[in-house]
Amino acid sequence: MTMPSSALTAAHPLKDVTSSDSTLRRFLHGLPGVDAVGLEGRAASLGTRSIKTTAKAYAIDLAISMVDLTTLEGADTPGKVRALGAKAVRPDPTDRTTPTTAAVCVYPDMVAVAKEAVAGSGVKVASVATAFPAGRAPLTVKLADVREAVAAGADEIDMVIDRGAFLSGRYLKVYDEITAVKEACGTSARLKVIFETGELSTYDNIRRASWLGMLAGADFIKTSTGKVAVNATPANTLLMLEAVRDFRAQTGIQVGVKPAGGIRTSKDAIKFLVLVNETAGEDWLDNHWFRFGASSLLNDLLMQRQKLATGRYSGPDYVTVD
Repeated sequence: MTMPSSALTAAHPLKDVTSSDSTLRRFLHGLPGVDAVGLEGRAASLGTRSIKTTAKAYAIDLAISMVDLTTLEGADTPGKVRALGAKAVRPDPTDRTTPTTAAVCVYPDMVAVAKEAVAGSGVKVASVATAFPAGRAPLTVKLADVREAVAAGADEIDMVIDRGAFLSGRYLKVYDEITAVKEACGTSARLKVIFETGELSTYDNIRRASWLGMLAGADFIKTSTGKVAVNATPANTLLMLEAVRDFRAQTGIQVGVKPAGGIRTSKDAIKFLVLVNETAGEDWLDNHWFRFGASSLLNDLLMQRQKLATGRYSGPDYVTVD
């Protein structure tokens, strides 16, 4: 589904809530409190849904098409990024019916290499920016980071919010930073806003961060960097899916969701797809609106896909070790 721009128009009633720190704080703290027991119970209940045969095959292919295949290590080399790009374009070289992944995700200095590796395939190049993963840098440095990645050809920017500012209640500072990064993305790159949910401490904070990111123009809201102990969980992803659903109901603007970190198996991925379908709805069951931030998930999806096709699991050399 094609939706309007992710920016609120000046005439929209919600635009007024960002006019000052006090109005923004009042709005965010006026959001309904999260029933943690209810949230976790619903996430657990949806995770018990049984998906079999044809539906499972469809879900696995859909999950493959939603993977942001990621390498974010200090030891990344051009050769590793090229290999990652090749795998994104043709995840299973023995089966051309296997979908491509949605994107490859790399540091800004590797964007040009990744762009060349996936050229002509439709696979996007995403780049983490804004002093990822800690976000501890002046705004001028963060914006330079974004502009460099976009200039090198990044189709998507994954930014981290200033968690210190958010947790100390300086919501307008976080809002202004997101809007500045969104502007630096220009018209060519979509913006994913990473909250690092494991550092936000409470579900209420995750709900507030979700609405703050969307008000500021995020194209996606993303759980985590994958660099802390607690990353994507069914509960925090369910909460963010509720937020994007409710935001679209109020504004007409659709925003994507990206759980990242800790999703390693096909079984886990399918549980998340059930959450999407049952919470936000079928409109989000597309890689334009839902992604998995992962490095090892793709291997398990490929092995499960082969199992469905042949009736047996592949040997250990069937997939590459990332």
